[in-house]
Amino acid sequence: MTSTLRQVGIDIQDAEENRPLVNAIKADNPELTIRHLPGLLKLQAAGRIVINRETVESQLGREWDTGEFQLAIVSYAGNFSEWDDDQIIVSWEH
Repeated sequence: MTSTLRQVGIDIQDAEENRPLVNAIKADNPELTIRHLPGLLKLQAAGRIVINRETVESQLGREWDTGEFQLAIVSYAGNFSEWDDDQIIVSWEH
């Protein structure tokens, strides 16, 4: 029996200040697909999306608090299965 992983997604405002965040998410999730819509970037992946504070900080060139993520997101599909000082994980809780 083959099981397919459900897609999770994050919609992020398409703004200059969010580009380093999107680049960091792409770096940590090589299977990620990004659709460009007017004013919006739709990020999707099968199973889960991981956002690592360390990767975002390297893209931003400054310290980043994971709470700042709330300023960039418009909506999401999935659950925040982990959200702490170092990492945010969006997945479906089965």
